This record gives sequence, structure tokens and C-alpha cells, in this order.
Amino acid sequence: MKHLFIVNPTAGGKDKTELVRRRAEEVFAGREEAYEVYVTKAAMDAPGRIRQAAAAGEPLRVYACGGDGTFNECVCGAAGLDNVAVCPYPTGTGNDFCRMFGDEKDLYRDLRALVEGSEHPIDLIECNGRFCANICSVGIDARIGTDVHTYSKLPLIGGATGYVVSAVVNVLRGITRQMRIRCGDFSAQGENTLVCACNGRFYGGGFNPSTTARPDDGILDVFIVKKVGLLTLARLIGQYAAGKADNYPKYITHLRTDRVEISFDEENVVNIDGEAIFAREVKMQLVPGAVKLVVPRGMRFFEESASPQAMAVG
Repeated sequence: MKHLFIVNPTAGGKDKTELVRRRAEEVFAGREEAYEVYVTKAAMDAPGRIRQAAAAGEPLRVYACGGDGTFNECVCGAAGLDNVAVCPYPTGTGNDFCRMFGDEKDLYRDLRALVEGSEHPIDLIECNGRFCANICSVGIDARIGTDVHTYSKLPLIGGATGYVVSAVVNVLRGITRQMRIRCGDFSAQGENTLVCACNGRFYGGGFNPSTTARPDDGILDVFIVKKVGLLTLARLIGQYAAGKADNYPKYITHLRTDRVEISFDEENVVNIDGEAIFAREVKMQLVPGAVKLVVPRGMRFFEESASPQAMAVG
């Protein structure tokens, strides 16, 4: 088996390449498996390197050394390849995918546990030709999350302040957008606040709309937040973030399905694992078992069976 470390040198605002090299040297000392540390040179550089390494046909493990964006790139490169398994090895600021594993999430920071771990197939969302391991969304949340990077770079603004500024600016630009939504037997047309499709549980640095979503159950938790005013949004947002959307069926529709389609009158931003694309037509389709995830030694999350739920709520 070969091991490939994909390092994003800009993740977390500090180059962690040498840290990854040192840790890899420690873990692989005395082991016969070969490993390589590859430093990405540009956005979406990782998929090509992964496919190139996988072409030899031998088993390959890929460690995404960065944040959620780096993991997304590695997932895009590994999807559909039977001899490749991928996992996050967090060195960035955003690690929302790992939050799903609760008290076990820090096992993904234990490289030895990853190297000695097992593999488990997980589902992916295919969205407009790009894969997503965690969450896809459109609407006010996607706009805020995209613009925060712009405002965080301004003098005297950074971190949480960037989110606040982005939220204020995007609210002033209008909370809702005209959407045409199709999701199984459900359809809606008009102004909506957001649509969020969950394969995982956390996004946006801690929002947890679904407390039960699993990336291996063949289903998506889809939340549709209807048109709301500023005061209602302020009241709902904390409840939505805390996984209590089902308490507000008047405003939030919760569906369990394998696909959702949204169209807009004009191009809108789409959040894919924290990365942004822009489109007028958005198709999110679940692809069961599309990639193998490395499960750290000692993790029990995938030993638990998913509990059945109703297909639609609200």
C-alpha cells in the first residue's frame, strides 16, 4: 500500500508542510509502505495528482492535510476509484466534516490511528459535476460563507468579525431569493431563504442543522427555509444551527430524499463543503458508496446502525 499526503500550504494561514513531513517520518519509521508528501500548487490541483498516483493500481491511502476544502479536493480525486481510500488529516481552520464524529473526531488528528485504520464506503453528493462529502447549500448561508473570505482580509477585520460583517452586508442585500425547488414529490416556487442538503452534520464553522445525518445511509437530510423577515430569521437561526429545525415546520421543511434540484432567475453561489461555485441551475444527487473513507483505529461511529426516520417532516 502507498500513502499520499496532500498538503495545502495555505490552510490555516500557516504552511504545515514540514510538520506533516516530520509526523509522517515518525509514523512510517520501520514500516515497509511507501509514502509521498505532495504540496498543492493551486486550487483543485489535488484530484489530478491522486488519479495519477492511483493509476499504478496498488492500494492507495490519501490524507487531506488542510481543512474542509482540501478534503473536498481529495474526495473529488478519489471518488469512484476502488483502490483509493481518503481521509481528512486536519491542519486547517475549518474541519466541519470531522465534527460529525463527536468525541471521536480528534482520532483524525492521530496519524498512526489513520495509517492503522480500516476503510468504509461513504456516500457523496454530486452537485453540478463536483463531489461533496459533507453539505451543499444555496441561499443566505452560502452567500455569507462565500463573502466572509473577502471581508476577513480587510484591515481591522478578521475571524468572527468577518462573519458578522458578511452577515450584515448580505442581509442588507436581501435575505431571500426567487427559487424553483423540486425534491421528490415536493415542489415549491417563490422566495426562499436557503436550501441545505446534508450528507454530514456540520457546516459554516459549527452550524448543525441535522443531528442524525450519516454519510453511509443512502439518504440526504434536506432543509428548506421559507421566506422570513429579519426578526424571524434572527429567532430561527440559532435553533436551526442547533439541530432544532423540526420544531418550526411553519418556516422550515425537512425532507429525506436522494436528490434536490433548484433553479434561479440569475446566477447564485452554491456552497460545496465550504467551497463556492456559481450557477442558475443546481442539481444535487446522492451517489451511494462513491468513495472509501479511512476510519481511524478505535473509531466506533460506523459500528452504530442508522435509526429509521420518516421520509418527510413539515
